[in-house]
Amino acid sequence: MKRIITLVFIISFSCVKAQEPEQAKEVVIAFFNAFHQQDTLAMKELVYDSIKMQSIGRSKSGSVKLSTSSFDSFLQSIAGIPDTVNFEERILDYKVRVDALMANVWTPYEFYINNEISHCGVNNFQMIWDDNTWKIFYIVDTRHQEGCK
Repeated sequence: MKRIITLVFIISFSCVKAQEPEQAKEVVIAFFNAFHQQDTLAMKELVYDSIKMQSIGRSKSGSVKLSTSSFDSFLQSIAGIPDTVNFEERILDYKVRVDALMANVWTPYEFYINNEISHCGVNNFQMIWDDNTWKIFYIVDTRHQEGCK
């Protein structure tokens, strides 16, 4: 009986710890720090093995477009940005929601290239509590050029 109580206590404690919203936010902050430093190895450490990435926007004809890219392609594009290009994704806010082993971090942003705004939108990070840390398993964003600062 004592073992069962101890086991229940350990499981309960790990679930409570997983529900700390600040930890999920810190993973997203670390992701963007690595992104801006073009540190693809650090970015890989923050994501789940089977991460999915999508973007929502409009095609040239104006219809809604949902595009999917692989995380490896994303990393290659980040690593391939020349030193002469200054890029910055400015996160305007963090809205974090957590339920047990799942977290959602919503981050409105503005994206700048060489100090000029390129586009803006919202990132949505879906996270899973895995091996005592939050891992990003899905990123979807919106991208638009109208309505940006």
